[in-house]
Amino acid sequence: MIQALLLLQGRPQITAAELAAELEVSVPTARRDLEALAMSGIPIYPTRGRGGGWRLIGGARTDLTGLTEGEATALLIAIAQSTGSDPERVAAIRKFVRAVPASFRDGVQRVAAATVRDVPWGEVDDPATAATLAELQRAIARMRQVRIEYDGSHGLAEADTVPLVVGSRGSTWYLLAAPPLDDGTADPARIRTYRIDRVRALQTLPLRGAAPADFDSGRAWSEMVQRVEDMRGTVRAVVRVQPWAVRALCDRFGAQARMRAPDAEGAALVEVSAHTIDALAEQLAGWTGAAEVVEPPEVRKALQTLGERIAALYAADVG
Repeated sequence: MIQALLLLQGRPQITAAELAAELEVSVPTARRDLEALAMSGIPIYPTRGRGGGWRLIGGARTDLTGLTEGEATALLIAIAQSTGSDPERVAAIRKFVRAVPASFRDGVQRVAAATVRDVPWGEVDDPATAATLAELQRAIARMRQVRIEYDGSHGLAEADTVPLVVGSRGSTWYLLAAPPLDDGTADPARIRTYRIDRVRALQTLPLRGAAPADFDSGRAWSEMVQRVEDMRGTVRAVVRVQPWAVRALCDRFGAQARMRAPDAEGAALVEVSAHTIDALAEQLAGWTGAAEVVEPPEVRKALQTLGERIAALYAADVG
């Protein structure tokens, strides 16, 4: 949608077919994006008939001064939640931040800096978390505290906190947040990690909630991921992988995968890990057609047991 808006600003008008060719999408998808821009309040309109197309009211422009603060934040949130972290997406975010009016650029920059997108190949987001995620991003843009009701390991609990970072690991989104100090600044010594799909209620408060002046969102996210991965990666296995599946498997396991030297036959070997043998077997079961566990025998045995349970479960259907 951002790319469509930028194209509209550089041309008197554009058709859905022309936009589809530029963005390498289908014509219906391009038309839906244009209609979604119009419905969100962006000042564009269609002209029908021969020579018709979509136009940006006010003519071609090089900035986004037609957007309100809410519209700019909403569009940035849509991009920040989009799948992948490819260079095109990163470039689109940078262009968008530079293009918005200076009067509310700070809020848009906060959302961009506080959103980390890490989606391995084949993962799909849970749409149920989208509204909560967007509300957290709006709170970050406006520097507000939030009150969350969280379903944690000890049951439901309520907390007033300052949202600092929202990020994804696969299809799961997380929040890094910390209780506020007296001046509304987050306490950097008490940062906590929340799974957004476990947030049962969320309210933005009319109270200042800001990150510390020296807060580095990228470093805080990396440190959290490393802590979690260190706790998870206690069981390891070496897997012989088909060449076409190496990248996909490594993407799926993320930091819990690393390449090993090829075996004597030149086949690719990947070392993967998880917190238990059963958990590792369950993750590897879906890769049976592309990967074989070489060692240890305990993981091979767990996969055999898992396969027997699956076969027994569906034996009646086969018969």
